[in-house]
Amino acid sequence: MCQFTDREGTALGAPLFLPQNAGPQQLQQIVNKLLNNEEKLPYSFYISDQELLVPLETYLQKNKVSVEKVLSIVYQPQAVFRIRPVNRCSATIAGHAEAVLSVAFSPDGRHLASGSGDTTVRLWDLNTQTPMFTCTVIIDVSPVRLASKLSSDGHAHVVIIDVSSVRDTRIGFCVLHGRQMGHKKWITGISWEPVHLNAPCRRFVSASKDGDARIWDVSLRKCVMCLTGHTLAITCVKWGGDGVIYTGSQDCTIKVWETSQGKLIRELKGHGHWVNSLALSTEYVLRAGAFDHTGNTYSSPEEMKKVALERYNKMKGNGPERLVSGSDDFTMFLWEPAVSKHPKTRMTGHQQLVNHVYFSPDGQWVASASFDRSVKLWNGVTGNFVAAFRGHVGPVYQISWSADSRLLLSGSKDCTLKVWDIRTQKLKQDLPGHADEVYAVDWSLDGEKVASGGKDRVVKLWMG
Repeated sequence: MCQFTDREGTALGAPLFLPQNAGPQQLQQIVNKLLNNEEKLPYSFYISDQELLVPLETYLQKNKVSVEKVLSIVYQPQAVFRIRPVNRCSATIAGHAEAVLSVAFSPDGRHLASGSGDTTVRLWDLNTQTPMFTCTVIIDVSPVRLASKLSSDGHAHVVIIDVSSVRDTRIGFCVLHGRQMGHKKWITGISWEPVHLNAPCRRFVSASKDGDARIWDVSLRKCVMCLTGHTLAITCVKWGGDGVIYTGSQDCTIKVWETSQGKLIRELKGHGHWVNSLALSTEYVLRAGAFDHTGNTYSSPEEMKKVALERYNKMKGNGPERLVSGSDDFTMFLWEPAVSKHPKTRMTGHQQLVNHVYFSPDGQWVASASFDRSVKLWNGVTGNFVAAFRGHVGPVYQISWSADSRLLLSGSKDCTLKVWDIRTQKLKQDLPGHADEVYAVDWSLDGEKVASGGKDRVVKLWMG
């Protein structure tokens, strides 16, 4: 007797008696029938977070599962397209004079932004592998802390983040910390308002070591709101799909803000040390907006907003937007901030601080990178531990997912990138080539390219 459920636990019809020789192929046919899918879609199936790859009989015998209980089978739609694992370096792009600290592809995959300790952000044309823009900040205080982010409406908005400046290359405005409307200390993160909420993208939020977050309007070229309340530096910020802003801080709290007046609406407490990283279950569609692997183009911001909203609603489903936080206290928390101020679960297992957390594009998995030299995989709905990926011999700084959620990329102090296979839970590809620590990695949303940057001052492109 089997009960099909989606990843949120919603039952698909009544329990069914299934023959023990039924395997994934037969289960796909049943689920497509139950869902009345006109076009047959691919699904994967999980029992207790373990993917079912064999007939039910084999699984039951191997795991000594009683046939007297109803067996819960979680069905998960798979991406129709399949990303090829990257396996070779296709270009090494020099130009930065100091370490490359961040890399980010544009949603359409045509451009790449890199930020460096030389106080510049470069926007690269990937066809010619030459810089389209080099944005230089003339200051004598400190290097660029965190690189550019690109808005999800496809415009070449690049925000430079350094000790004292926010700049948009498309319109060329600059706000210095000495002015009335700017941050008083360096900026630690930024996030654009999702395009399904506002097209074209006009607003972004910046977080700073001064403990404030500020909402900026690029058309007005000024700060329009200041979010105050943290007692220590804000380390990370996300603009969620429901219109709220999440900020994580060294004061051990995560705050949730509404964006019409900048009011605090919820405070999430639980961590015993600094909050280092935040990730949203909807993050992939928020970043992609209306763009996907097909390379579609759009005639108007309204059309783009409509497509982005459809994709967001489909991704979110019936459940709330989920948030994961990673901390210096070696732990992570899974939250549903719209439902409760209390964490859904506490995720333990790392032996050192958690440096980066990231939801898979389909929202099914959470990956975490740690100074303990491991990458860990967790169930994105329950927070249950699934697997540990070991192979790096130095701290893991950053991770990135392939668009089909089948592969995970990691960059480490050990000078290598590694690609992990989620199905086999093993190393798929080892990518040496950097001459020093790899600080930043990103997988393009079209799935064709990986970018990396590090202490050796170069940006590398990798292809399948």
